Amino acid sequence: MHSFLKAVGFEQMNHAQLDKILNLVVDQPNYMNITKDSQGNEFVEFSKDFGESIGITVCGSYLENGIFEMDYYYPYFRGTGVTNEEHIEIEKHADKESYAVVCDDINIGVTLIFFLQNVAEYLKEKQNWKNNYIPKMFVTLAGLSLGGKILLPINKSETQILKKEQMAQDRNHLIAAAREGDEEAIESLTLEDIDMYSMLSRRIVHEDILSIVDSYFMPYGVESDQYSVLGEILNVCYIENIITHKKICILTLDTNDLIYDICISEEDLLGEPQAGRRFKGNIWMQGTINLKN
Repeated sequence: MHSFLKAVGFEQMNHAQLDKILNLVVDQPNYMNITKDSQGNEFVEFSKDFGESIGITVCGSYLENGIFEMDYYYPYFRGTGVTNEEHIEIEKHADKESYAVVCDDINIGVTLIFFLQNVAEYLKEKQNWKNNYIPKMFVTLAGLSLGGKILLPINKSETQILKKEQMAQDRNHLIAAAREGDEEAIESLTLEDIDMYSMLSRRIVHEDILSIVDSYFMPYGVESDQYSVLGEILNVCYIENIITHKKICILTLDTNDLIYDICISEEDLLGEPQAGRRFKGNIWMQGTINLKN
């Protein structure tokens, strides 16, 4: 059983119960795509919603006798809005016809890797590309979480907010220049990191770390597409799994100016989520890619 099924409202199931749900996805899908995989073989993708924007996708192929053979499945949550427009690279996983998307985001300061949701659409589009050319695309991110906490916001004055925004803009300009090989920008970033480390070392003796660090986004564990995040909540809403009737909390987060949605079972969320408060937890990052018009 996929560990993140709980994030979309499914509790622990035995093999018979899981097979029943997966057969329902294949027999009564909301979305179905058929294309050719990277080896030229048939690739079939079934997706079924079990609530608004949440569901399960089953991928595989049809055998010669017409029977569908599943390769893999995964729970999904569809995010909203365009959350990244940086240059991206798409890499196939070694063991199955699934893909990881890699993109650099200046705001979060790390290389962002996420699990691709719309594999069939990507494979169809790729057939029209020549010489491995990847056109300009935009990305919509979505996270699934198995546990999180709600934290109070940091009390900041208007002056502090404006200063932080200006510092973020200046840092982004330096990072962009450093990527182009500007040695002065690289040196400035290095000195800035040293000063920040020194400041944190002094303050952490007398203050709680979460009162100093407003937000963060960093890799978690050994899986490349899982992250530990702390971000400001911009919006909160609830949906229901139509099979289990579990309530799912949908949070729109702002982490270092990276805006994305996450879903988490209400049972796994500690605290009362409200706009302006912060979410702290671990997420599995998914996303879709779409060609820019």
